[in-house]
Amino acid sequence: MRADRVHAYGAALGLLGDLLLGDPRRGHPVAAFGRAAGAVERVLWRDHRGWGALHTVVCAGGAVVLGAAADRAVRRSPAASVALASAATWAVVGGTSLAREARAVGRALEAGDVEGARARLPHLCGRDPQALDADGIARAVVESVAENTSDAVVGALVWGAVGGVPGLLGFRAVNTLDAMVGHRSPRYRRFGWASARLDDLAGWPGARLTAVLAAVAGDRPRAAVRAWRDDAHLHPSPNAGPVEASFAGALGVRLGGTLSYGGRVEHRPVLNGTAGRAVVAHDIERAVRLSRRVGLLALGVTVAARLIAKGRSS
Repeated sequence: MRADRVHAYGAALGLLGDLLLGDPRRGHPVAAFGRAAGAVERVLWRDHRGWGALHTVVCAGGAVVLGAAADRAVRRSPAASVALASAATWAVVGGTSLAREARAVGRALEAGDVEGARARLPHLCGRDPQALDADGIARAVVESVAENTSDAVVGALVWGAVGGVPGLLGFRAVNTLDAMVGHRSPRYRRFGWASARLDDLAGWPGARLTAVLAAVAGDRPRAAVRAWRDDAHLHPSPNAGPVEASFAGALGVRLGGTLSYGGRVEHRPVLNGTAGRAVVAHDIERAVRLSRRVGLLALGVTVAARLIAKGRSS
């Protein structure tokens, strides 16, 4: 079976598996990678960019090599190749868990249980929940849904189309490393620099595709494009900016503003500020539905792109 067809069947089955099953409750491969990366960090950590780069190469490179070895081992069996591609896609895509956690916070807010929503928010993002009121929690959830649609769904599908199973595992490894060591704490300011920069590079194509598809799939295409064009560059993240701005325009809300991470307050520019309204609890469900549509469209786009590229090269 041709590699492009293996990818098409594997990606579709893997995304279906995520929709039906979500993430495994125990023994998640990404969690296993995180433990391994943590063990490597304990050996290699120095307050130095070079040692951080080595940590990134060992961990992300190891994931790519593992994927390539597994792919090679099953190459002669079409059924095993599809099974591997679908298992890898299911393991690295996290759309259903994202939707589940977002909806849990949304239900608590709609029931008036702000404390319950605060308790649940850390499952979804790293904001300081005690610093947020109900609308602030809702805004944090919508921003997290937007950003993670790119990181946990679209970006993975893009790199699966580009690099097959090694691309899938490599992208998730880079994204996980950024979450572990890529933030600007005193411990990781130098050591995590390479992981953060590599995550920016790996996330670039998926973020732009996510922004495009949010405009296509949302109720306000022109507003999404306008917010992306006018406001995305104001965001400190080169990838979260386009995604959050496009989601803000598509949903007709304002995102950005003051937020707090680990006791550190940031004042971010407001996205879609002139045309959008404040986020409220029911916008969480709207954001989840938009995220679902974007994920399904991304599957179609990435599979079609690989089939077309293979057809032109043959």
